[in-house]
Amino acid sequence: MLIQIILALIFGVIFGTFTGLIPGLHINLIGSILISLSAGIFAKIPAIYLAIFIVSMSITHTFIDFIPSIFIGAPDSDTVLSILPGHELLKQGKGYQAILLTAYGSISAIFILTIISYPSIILIKKTFPFIEILIPYLLILASLFLIISEKRKIQGALIFILTGILGICVFTFGNTEILKEPLLPLLSGLFGSSMILTSIKSNTKIVPQEIKKPHANLTKPLLASTISSPLCSFLPGLGSGQAAIIGSQIISLKNKPTSKEDFLILLGATNTLVIGFSFISLYAISKTRTGSSLAIKEILNQITPQIFLLIIITTLISGIISFFLTEFLAKFFSQKIEKINYKKISKIILIFLTIIIFLITGFTGILIFIISTFTGIFCISLGTRRVNMMGCLLLPTILFYLTN
Repeated sequence: MLIQIILALIFGVIFGTFTGLIPGLHINLIGSILISLSAGIFAKIPAIYLAIFIVSMSITHTFIDFIPSIFIGAPDSDTVLSILPGHELLKQGKGYQAILLTAYGSISAIFILTIISYPSIILIKKTFPFIEILIPYLLILASLFLIISEKRKIQGALIFILTGILGICVFTFGNTEILKEPLLPLLSGLFGSSMILTSIKSNTKIVPQEIKKPHANLTKPLLASTISSPLCSFLPGLGSGQAAIIGSQIISLKNKPTSKEDFLILLGATNTLVIGFSFISLYAISKTRTGSSLAIKEILNQITPQIFLLIIITTLISGIISFFLTEFLAKFFSQKIEKINYKKISKIILIFLTIIIFLITGFTGILIFIISTFTGIFCISLGTRRVNMMGCLLLPTILFYLTN
């Protein structure tokens, strides 16, 4: 059994690396495929091995997915906020340092998660019955907080409402025969292709990259992430991006903006903690807040204390492996990226995204992808924080809870 668990963990790291490096290929999609195959091709494989695979893949993905986000500008929904500070450092020849800063945050989050996992179970069990009643109102407060903390508040509110209406329209057709996987074209357009097209137009040049480890003060970013990340365990529609913004406000003292370095550490830690807390919430209150935790819930009939302990151990081991893997890949890409035609690779990524969206979501998905792309470009032109576009998830979720 031990050998099979180790193999499941290793394969999870391999697949997590693959999903992290390929824009548009999210772990939620792999999780959905595993759920459908678990009753067919994988029926003879014990469910615990598939669960270990998903946990390992998910944790690895949270480390690796910052590489395409920072180097290419092709993020998924969890790394959208890394584009601006990451790209600024990339243009200064510090792309390697930017990746390492997110990896420092992620590996620190792994150890924090290991330490606080069992106390968190008790806390979540005791507080969730009260919080559940307040979910739509807490989401409204979180949304208002994000808009108020925006320097250009009117523009920020406009983008939040505009993308919220777009999200409502998309989810009306979502998860039906008309449109499967609605998040893929929506988020890829808002946060991926819009940034890629902007980079192509601005004729971005990549300077030689320094292979130098950054100096980082982890204390404040990790504290902020630990405070803000559990919100995602309770509040649907609130992802790591919003948690990171809330966390950045926590560590901003005397109106001093959070530095790019601190913010990247915060993003890395938040990205990993959100996945970790989704596993804790699944065990504590049987609620799923990520595609990975949903896949585990569907595959396993019951999560026993022994299985949960195994999940925590898998999280720890795969996190340590992923840290060194991220460091190696960041170094490799930093040495190669200046030799690559950035405009050409951006166009290739854009074509690849379009093909994936068409294969998975069809012509309806392509239409949403185009509309979302132009909406994302509009947001960039206004100079507002791109996290305001997460209204595409928050507004539909708020309306759902208020009307049900």
